[in-house]
Amino acid sequence: MILLRSLLAAVGLALVTSPALADAVSIDQAQVRAVPPGSETSAAFMTLHNSGDEDIALVGASSPAAEVVELHDHTDVDGVMQMRQVDHVPVPAGGSAALAPGGLHMMLIKLTSPLVEGEPVELTLTFDNGESQVVEAPVSRINLDAEDHGHDHGHGHKH
Repeated sequence: MILLRSLLAAVGLALVTSPALADAVSIDQAQVRAVPPGSETSAAFMTLHNSGDEDIALVGASSPAAEVVELHDHTDVDGVMQMRQVDHVPVPAGGSAALAPGGLHMMLIKLTSPLVEGEPVELTLTFDNGESQVVEAPVSRINLDAEDHGHDHGHGHKH
């Protein structure tokens, strides 16, 4: 019985003394793109908010839904938009970073099972200070036209 109380006290203390990152970084609008059955890749989008006093950077991610998760960006190369892997996503102190279609995002590569619309996908985000944060992102359809807001994202049209 004493061991159980000690264990419960330790767990309670761990919950109360959560890492500083949990206080500084909040994540909203997390979602994973619904893809047709048989697709081996998808993408995850979200907004990272840093309410802390120091800049941080997202440096990696993992998920049980994919064998590999990479950070990517779209870059204009000689007038053609290309997707490229990046080593980090900066999140400035007091600011935010948007991971969105046509820009920075996470690629889920070699999906381990079909994604089901409405079901959550667990993502573990790793930051440059070595801390990590788990987020659940629902699988949803991403409507590029509704999110385009007049920007050219390399879909063959100009504004």
